[in-house]
Amino acid sequence: MATKTKVAKASAVKKAATSKNSASKSAFPKATYLKWYREMLLMRKFEEKCGQLYIQQKFGGFCHLYIGQEAVMSGMATALRPSDRVITAYRDHAHPLVLGTDPGRVFAEMYGRTTGTSKGKGGSMHMFDKEKNLFGGHGIVGAQIPMGAGIAFADKYRNEDHVTICFFGDGAARQGALHETFNMAMLWKLPVIFVVENNNYAMGTSVERTSNVTDLTKLALGFDMPAESVDGMRPEAVAEAIARAAERGRNDGGPTLLDIKTYRYKGHSMSDPQYYRTKEEVKEYIEKDPIEHVLSVIKKNKWMSAKQIEDVQAEIKQVVADAVTFAENSPEPTADELYEDVYMQKDYPYVND
Repeated sequence: MATKTKVAKASAVKKAATSKNSASKSAFPKATYLKWYREMLLMRKFEEKCGQLYIQQKFGGFCHLYIGQEAVMSGMATALRPSDRVITAYRDHAHPLVLGTDPGRVFAEMYGRTTGTSKGKGGSMHMFDKEKNLFGGHGIVGAQIPMGAGIAFADKYRNEDHVTICFFGDGAARQGALHETFNMAMLWKLPVIFVVENNNYAMGTSVERTSNVTDLTKLALGFDMPAESVDGMRPEAVAEAIARAAERGRNDGGPTLLDIKTYRYKGHSMSDPQYYRTKEEVKEYIEKDPIEHVLSVIKKNKWMSAKQIEDVQAEIKQVVADAVTFAENSPEPTADELYEDVYMQKDYPYVND
């Protein structure tokens, strides 16, 4: 009898989860799915072209592609307001794209041209856009975690109604600064959403090899911080989770930790041989592709014809091509740019001549 009860409970839980997922997929209108398809396709095609150009040595430095993780950005853009703040790590090309930054300026930044988002001074790992409230990609692992809390603190101090979303990888979750930040964020009830873009690997090291605790939501337990695990291959799940966290933050409920489980189809960077995972594993996740998922919903509901889908694909291809042309035709900085955009306070009171 006890066994039957357990089975019945498990069945009920599974049924409830299925119903919830079904409701989740129908909770978003046609316009949202069309937007998701267009912007995720832009992210994918942009990154594919980025990889091609890097191999051709059109630009140098490090290059980390976002291919496979697009649902995280689309879900975020749906859940947050344009005035909310975004800060992330160095896998950051998709973030400005979904926030509305001109793709040409993103490519120009990678090319080191003056028309880039930071006048070519940041490169692939340091995308900033002040007008879009993107506070950058950051190359130091985990550096953005306390900085994200600092941005949220400033907004709360000024009584401004903004939420900060702070992205970091599963590897950065092991940084000591995370625990200090979580403690202060909860103590001060800061309007910040901490998001682990959990793509299973810290560079080439799996989550299982970095800690005995593989459920990263448990990182929040020591601080009584609300936390949940999210399917990062579905924009619906991401949008709903971030919306809940944002509402909590706006209502003085403090921070939230979201462990968003996603997957990158490419290596950690362009120089990664990917010996640490199998082709079968990658194939398994490609079968859950977020773009194909959204497109299947569009087709099922007959929201676009085959011709309209082809038109969108052709349009995005042209947008990416135009962005590359813009970057390649943009001027390189002159030597005097070395002395521009350097912070200096002339009346700084703590300097003695």
